[in-house]
Amino acid sequence: MKNSSRGAVDPFIVMDVMEAARALEAAGRSIIHMEVGQPGTPAPQGARAAVAQAMQGDPMGYTVALGLPELRARIARMYAERHGVTLDPARVVITPGSSGAFILAFTALFDPGDRVAIGAPGYPSYRQILKALDLVPLDIETSDAARLQPTPSDLADVEYQGLMVASPANPTGTMLNEAALRALIEAAHAKGAAFISDEIYHGIEYEARAVSALEITDQAYVINSFSKYYSMTGWRVGWMVVPEDHIRQVERLAQNMFICAPHVAQRAALAAMECDDELQANLAIYAENRRLMIEGLPKAGFTRFAPPDGAFYVYVDVSEHTSDSLAFAREILEEAGVAVTPGLDFDPKRGATTLRFSYARATEDIVEGLRRLEIFMAGRRG
Repeated sequence: MKNSSRGAVDPFIVMDVMEAARALEAAGRSIIHMEVGQPGTPAPQGARAAVAQAMQGDPMGYTVALGLPELRARIARMYAERHGVTLDPARVVITPGSSGAFILAFTALFDPGDRVAIGAPGYPSYRQILKALDLVPLDIETSDAARLQPTPSDLADVEYQGLMVASPANPTGTMLNEAALRALIEAAHAKGAAFISDEIYHGIEYEARAVSALEITDQAYVINSFSKYYSMTGWRVGWMVVPEDHIRQVERLAQNMFICAPHVAQRAALAAMECDDELQANLAIYAENRRLMIEGLPKAGFTRFAPPDGAFYVYVDVSEHTSDSLAFAREILEEAGVAVTPGLDFDPKRGATTLRFSYARATEDIVEGLRRLEIFMAGRRG
């Protein structure tokens, strides 16, 4: 049988790095994981306890396609509490992770051949999902001056039917303030283009609050997930907020594509939203890890990066050390025992001279990883 051209997407390099690290661990090596954007903490205790109790008497069958009504209502209340936005729960769609939300959003909004602008560097799966759906991803090269976030001037001469932004962003951790986000929304709407806001790292913020696109407009798709702030990556549950007149179209797609998000994960997510003390304790760990990274990376020789506003990544320009980030990451893994992600995942054009470091794991891992990096780089300098 032949393969479809739509399936000819690039690999997700960080997953290959994870596999290489796993193989070294299986051979007895100690590896510090700075490659993957996955919290080192489990789902909150309250979420796990709620699931254990629910499973005693609930068969956990299908939910309605848009998700448990009580979870949708709780998410709507969260927007009122955190962002001052009054949101009809009917606009909230529960999805199989943010990945399910991307598929639903792209399918609901665009026709084959439509062009969707995404900032580079940016999350690589945007590009690959768009390609698999016969859409055209447009990498918008961002600048250091804008802290690697897109600006309206970057888009001025670009024809596009959709614009997708992320704040806080992966891989940079930088955020758009209210004025910058508003300017991008207005630029997209002026072209008659759809606007999609990836807000999956909301809640993991340090010196300023992340702004939701819902604070600015109802005419946007807003995507979020329980994977990052709520520490529930493997549970595969996220959500999307859509304009009122898009609800039925998204519902029909969800019914046919997914039936529903995992019932058990939805129950866990509902309970997780009441675990503020534990979640804030996790955030304190990320804040300390961020401090260590900002201080420790320059000591190792990694000096060219913008301090992250949110998420748990540092995106470093390593052009003074290499022009092949894939080989450099492999060298760091094999010789230092530290797994890091080559920038090629995030920016096909400029990623050969960048690395992403994740600090989502335990603080003792970050301390040890930085120690190993400093020794490795000192040896490399000779």
